[in-house]
Amino acid sequence: MNLTEKLALATLHRFDPEVAHGLSIKALRAGLTPCPGPVTSARLRTQIAGIDLPNPVGLAAGFDKNAEALKPLSQAGFGFIEVGAATPRPQPGNPKPRLFRLTEDRAAINRFGFNNEGMEAIGARLADRPRDAVIGLNLGANKDSQDRAQDFARVLEHCGAHLDFATVNVSSPNTEKLRDLQGKAALSALLAGVVETRNGLNKRVPIFLKIAPDLDEAGLADVAEVAVESGIDAVIATNTTLDRAGLASAHKGEAGGLSGAPLFEKSTRILAQLSKRLEGQVPLIGVGGISTAEQAYAKICAGASAVQFYTALVYGGLSLAGDIARGLDTLLKNDGFENVSEAVGTRRKDWT
Repeated sequence: MNLTEKLALATLHRFDPEVAHGLSIKALRAGLTPCPGPVTSARLRTQIAGIDLPNPVGLAAGFDKNAEALKPLSQAGFGFIEVGAATPRPQPGNPKPRLFRLTEDRAAINRFGFNNEGMEAIGARLADRPRDAVIGLNLGANKDSQDRAQDFARVLEHCGAHLDFATVNVSSPNTEKLRDLQGKAALSALLAGVVETRNGLNKRVPIFLKIAPDLDEAGLADVAEVAVESGIDAVIATNTTLDRAGLASAHKGEAGGLSGAPLFEKSTRILAQLSKRLEGQVPLIGVGGISTAEQAYAKICAGASAVQFYTALVYGGLSLAGDIARGLDTLLKNDGFENVSEAVGTRRKDWT
């Protein structure tokens, strides 16, 4: 991170977190942020679910909820971008304040509640997306929907033509009873509807499933079984947690999902356990607490074919994307791997 980026971050931290987030999106759109272009190498280039990635380091959903900064984000060093979550109808989300910095913990708590401009506005921006980038959409359900399972399919049907992948998000803790859809029967039915909708599109859009880190052993076993039986293309492990163990910040008691550094170990253990259950039948994307190349590498060695992060940008700036990708390249080289795919799952036992 250069001096200009440090000063910009320091300035943003003087604002309310949600205001600062909005300013960062505006800065991206205005070309005021570092966009060095794609970071790639023979070691970093890989594939997941048939998608060619220049590197395996992605931006997690939630940063660009409304797909407003697709072009600059695609040039920020990430190997792939996930925007959203998008719901069929626009919705304001939960009352403010709903985003909190936990600076001492290098973390954040949010209870946004799927605030977004709706699938029509987001779909229009995706239609004008850069074609030389890998871009996916996180699918959500409206809070007051009478059929939340159908909402996911509706968003996919509307936006699918412009996507490289779509993620079914039933793991956000901020929409009441949404996580109930992670139950075996409900999840099977939901994914069946989404896959059926995907199969009716003019292109094959890989379907990912994002799970919570708070699943018990039985819940994790159900997710693994459903993932294989449903024919989805990848599992993202994990979303934010409701756990508050070990936090020091004043905002630690706020309701919502915790992300950032405290999530790293918990999410990586879930990732490794799921990797053991799936044994390569469904690829995994590791998310939760990544802020360094070493942590990205640890997720890959625990079983992830690719990784994503978001909260670390609050503390490390946008240049972190390229830094992590380049650092990962060095770590792979030092351990004698010719390609990142060779490292996947090699140290899974350290976490299981």
